[in-house]
Amino acid sequence: MTRDRAATSERILAAARELFSEHGYDHVTIRMIASAAEANPALVNRYFGSKADLFTKVLISGSTLESEIEGDPEELPARLAARVARRLSTGSRDPLVRVIDRAGASPEIRAVLRARVESAMVDAFQARLSGPDVRERALLATMVILGAGPLRRLTDPRTIEAADPDVLTARLERIFAACLNDPPARP
Repeated sequence: MTRDRAATSERILAAARELFSEHGYDHVTIRMIASAAEANPALVNRYFGSKADLFTKVLISGSTLESEIEGDPEELPARLAARVARRLSTGSRDPLVRVIDRAGASPEIRAVLRARVESAMVDAFQARLSGPDVRERALLATMVILGAGPLRRLTDPRTIEAADPDVLTARLERIFAACLNDPPARP
């Protein structure tokens, strides 16, 4: 890829990420993205295909969760707890989180989101886990991660923001450990 093409592609991706996070998938057009990226709409289609393909690329390029899942499995609950606690405490304005929140209502994009959540989270967790009920445990951890942000916005966030970060992280770590660790054998 030439330098100009790479720079244009990156501008398009950045513009799409920002516009999808501000307006939601349904209210963004290829023309809006092209205008914000100072590119020709035909280039958006040539570089990324459809709007849904571009949305998928935004999801893939914006996630750091996969690298956190890939670390030491013993430390996974602690890493996830720290990530979620940071998001909850600061009211993260992460554009990728907003993209996901705003896109969920779109019937056209629901399948794209489901596939991305499956591959980036559920499948990634499953690959790191052993023992019984691996898929169930992977889904539970995914639900905690994805549910934390929307629930924070629905409730009064001041309680979480005022919480001791170490206590919040410790509590979340226990939740993630309960989700991810192989449960003890029942008598």
